[in-house]
Amino acid sequence: MKIGVSTLALHPRPLEDIMMFLEDRDVEYCEIINEYPYNSIEGDLIDSYNLKISVHAPLSDINIASHNQAIRRSSVTQTKNAMDLANRVDSEVVVVHPGHISILGRKFKDKIAQYNLDSLRECSDYAQDLGVKMCVENMPNFDGLLYKDLKELERLVLDLDAYITLDVGHAHNLNYTVEDMLKSSRIKHIHLHDNDGSFDHHNAVGNQKNGQGIDFQALLKGLEKMEYKGILVVEVEHPHEVGESLDYLKNNL
Repeated sequence: MKIGVSTLALHPRPLEDIMMFLEDRDVEYCEIINEYPYNSIEGDLIDSYNLKISVHAPLSDINIASHNQAIRRSSVTQTKNAMDLANRVDSEVVVVHPGHISILGRKFKDKIAQYNLDSLRECSDYAQDLGVKMCVENMPNFDGLLYKDLKELERLVLDLDAYITLDVGHAHNLNYTVEDMLKSSRIKHIHLHDNDGSFDHHNAVGNQKNGQGIDFQALLKGLEKMEYKGILVVEVEHPHEVGESLDYLKNNL
């Protein structure tokens, strides 16, 4: 399987330092979260390394379901910009977060849901025109986040002719079993990190918390059985957890 590492744990180190570190660890992919300080990326920098790239659309201050239409339009534009980057650096996928319900948006849930759908449809069409796959990520158990439910997310991406980024830590935070996580045929990208089920901690892969963590051996066997061809992206919180996660994967793949 193809292994990648997100810039999340190494942020805000210079991208060239991150790329060098990952090359030294024989990592194949770097997943760039396309916001400051990685909002403007030179092609020459990417070409200087043997790493392949996957792109994560911006996270901060983004809400494609916002009731404030200026914010919604800006969020859609930022997401499309990430898709343009993916096209330039030959990334096959762009990870996109669905929108969320703001505090005062709770009284307009139907409108928020429609804004979210309209924005994702526009972004999906844009991705298809560029020849990249929009992979919508399932969200953790935080109030106001949309598309925490994997079945609901599958219905969405089927409607959009898009794909899923399965975040196994988010799914575990909502008590999904490994078997239930892997049921969809639309999974094209995967984020790996661990937690004890109580919170979205983004711990090292295989870092079992008193037996409450994810059964990664069962997960890896399930992915092999379903002949998963995408990238497994380590998306942990701290730099030392990158090494721990890569060591675990090396020993168990």
